[in-house]
Amino acid sequence: METLGPEAWQAVRLSLKVAFWATLAAMPLGIAVAYLLARVRFPGRGLLNGLVHLPLILPPVVTGYLLLLGFGRQGPIGAALHELFGITLAFRWTGAALAAGIMAFPLLVRAIRLAIEAVDPKLEEAAATLGASRMRVFATVTLPLILPGVIAGAILAFAKAMGEFGATITFVSNIPGETQTIPSAIYAFLQVPGGEGAAMTLVVISLAIAMAALFLSEWLARRVAARVAGR
Repeated sequence: METLGPEAWQAVRLSLKVAFWATLAAMPLGIAVAYLLARVRFPGRGLLNGLVHLPLILPPVVTGYLLLLGFGRQGPIGAALHELFGITLAFRWTGAALAAGIMAFPLLVRAIRLAIEAVDPKLEEAAATLGASRMRVFATVTLPLILPGVIAGAILAFAKAMGEFGATITFVSNIPGETQTIPSAIYAFLQVPGGEGAAMTLVVISLAIAMAALFLSEWLARRVAARVAGR
């Protein structure tokens, strides 16, 4: 291992930034989708479940290419965002956050869905019989009970977003200071002679962040579970 230069540390900071915003942006939609899959029966439910888990099945490069087709400057969504709001996602760190969020989304939804399915529906039904709306039942009964699952899903999504490479490099390339995250920087270092030491240092940093995230997830989940149980 060796001391990293400013460019490599910039990749570490960018990875944390991308993972944070990817997780934060995915959270509201992830909770909503998980609730739909766990509690609501509707036509197309199987299709929605398949679409949610598609990033886990497709090669990441394919996901990145589809993002480039849809959200690139020439894509229908990307062109509309640029013309209406001046937003460009391709080859920007925001695009890296989008790609990372999509790749992490299945893990987030699955963790929250399992937490919702573990809640006894009779508790929600009892609240509904007292006149509470579905939204109020979710906010006052379901959400407090699934908080450990939400936290676990968020940490898993964060860790996945930190390590995302294939979709990110396909959609936003590997631009130092703009889109170069830890995995992209490791790849770049391995392409040049003598870069193995810097690559190994980034690997160790990546492992440390991932382990810290897992320990934090476990600690927070236990704290929240204990508080919900009234202990």
